[in-house]
Amino acid sequence: MDLKLEAGCAPVKRNPGSAGAQRGAVFAASLVAGTLLTLSTHCAQAVTKVEFWHAMTGELDRELGRLVADFNRSQPDYRIVATSKGSYTEAITSAIFAVRTHTQPAIVQVNEVATATMMAAKGAVYPVFELMHRQGIGFDRDAFLPAISGYYADIAGNLLSFPFNVSTPILYYNKDMFRAAGLDDKEAPKTWPEVEAAARKLRQSGVPCGFTTHWPSWVNVENFSAFHNVPIATKANGLGGFDARLTINNPLMIRHVAALAEWQKTKLFDYGGRDLEAQPRFPAGTCGIFIGSSALRADFVANSRFGVGYGMLPYWPDVAAAPQNSIIGGATLWVLRGRPEEEYKGVARFLAYLSQPQVQAAWHQNTGYLPATQAAYELTRAQGFYDRNPGAAISIEQINYKPPTENSRGLRLGSFVLIRDVIEDELEQAFAGKKSAKAALDSAVLRGNELLRQFERATR
Repeated sequence: MDLKLEAGCAPVKRNPGSAGAQRGAVFAASLVAGTLLTLSTHCAQAVTKVEFWHAMTGELDRELGRLVADFNRSQPDYRIVATSKGSYTEAITSAIFAVRTHTQPAIVQVNEVATATMMAAKGAVYPVFELMHRQGIGFDRDAFLPAISGYYADIAGNLLSFPFNVSTPILYYNKDMFRAAGLDDKEAPKTWPEVEAAARKLRQSGVPCGFTTHWPSWVNVENFSAFHNVPIATKANGLGGFDARLTINNPLMIRHVAALAEWQKTKLFDYGGRDLEAQPRFPAGTCGIFIGSSALRADFVANSRFGVGYGMLPYWPDVAAAPQNSIIGGATLWVLRGRPEEEYKGVARFLAYLSQPQVQAAWHQNTGYLPATQAAYELTRAQGFYDRNPGAAISIEQINYKPPTENSRGLRLGSFVLIRDVIEDELEQAFAGKKSAKAALDSAVLRGNELLRQFERATR
C-alpha cells in the first residue's frame, strides 16, 4: 500500500498487487499513523491566498490593512493579500495590464467614474451578485443605501461590484470667521442666495475668499445637478445605455456657472483648481466656506485651529424639485474573472464579512467614509458616534434626503475621467472670463459627446 496526496489533501490508497502485499504490510502499517498525521497537519495549514489590489494610501492604507487582518484572523481557510498600487488610475491600469497577461488579482478597487469602463469589460468582470449567488452566500442588495447601491447596479438593480469607500460632498464653514463677520455660527447657509450673502459678509470682514470647492465637476456639475433633480445626460445619466448624450448646457446649469463666474470677480467664490488643490485653503483659514468630500471631516477637525460647522449642499430655492439627494464618490470592489474557483469562495466570504454591520460601522467611524448599509448607519447612531461627532451624519442624511430618481441615482458614462477633464477645462474658461457660461457648457457638451461616441463605438 502507498499513500498519494491528491486534490483536497485526501490520502488515497494504492494497491501494490498480491506479490508485494505481505512484504509491505508491516512496513506500511508502521508508517500509516505518521503519514496521516503529516497529511492532516499539511492540510490544516493549506490556506488559499486571494490577491486584492487597491489605491489606499497613508492612514487609509493602514485602516484597510487592519480590516483585512481582522478578516484573515476570523477564519482559517483564506488569506486576503492587500497590495496598494498607488492612485486609482494606477490601480485600474495595473489590473488591465494584468488581465492581458493572465496575472490579474481576484479583487481590484476602482473609482466610481470608471464604472462604465468596468461594465464594458464583460469578459473580464465577475458581477458580484452572480458570484455571491453561485457561492450560495446570502447577499441582500436592499441592505445597501439606495443612493449607493444604485450607482453600482445594472438597470435591473443587480449589484455589479461591492460598494466600499463612499463619500459625498457637503458644506463646511469656519465658525470663528462666521462670528467675526456677524453671521450665525450655529447655522449653515442652506441656499445659494444664503451662501452668496454669507460670502459677502466674510469678504467685508477681511476674509480673502468667501467659498471654494475641490473636484469642480463632481461638486459643481454632477452633484449640483443631482441635488436639483436635473439630468447631466440622457438615458438616465448613462445608466440606461452607452448611447447617452450630455445635457449639462441646460438653463439651470448655465445660470449656476454664470453665478460662480460673477462671484469669482470679487472672490465671493474663488476657484482653487482641480482635484484636491483647493482643499488646504479651508483649514488654512483662507476661505470661510468649503464644499467638498464628507470624508474630509475628521481631517478638517484635526488640522483646523477653529470651530468647524457643517451643512448640506446649497440649492437654488426657486427650483421646485430641490433639494433632492446627492450622489457619491469614492470607489468600489470589482471581482475579476480568470482566477481559480477556490479563490472565488474566499472572495465571497470576504465580501460577506465586509457586509456585516459591525464591520461597516467600524470602517465608517475610523475613516470618515459613509456606511454602505442602513444597518451600519443605525448601529453607528445607537453607539452614540453622531452625538460625539457633530456633522458626521449630514452626508448620510443628504444622500437619503429623498428616494433617488433617474436624475439622482448616479451616472455611468464611458470615458468619464476624460469627460471630467473636458468639463473642468470649460469651467476654467468661464471662471476666467474667457467664455460665457453658455459658450463654455455648449463646448463641454460638444467635446464630451465626442468622447462618449468614441467609447460607444469601442464597446460594440
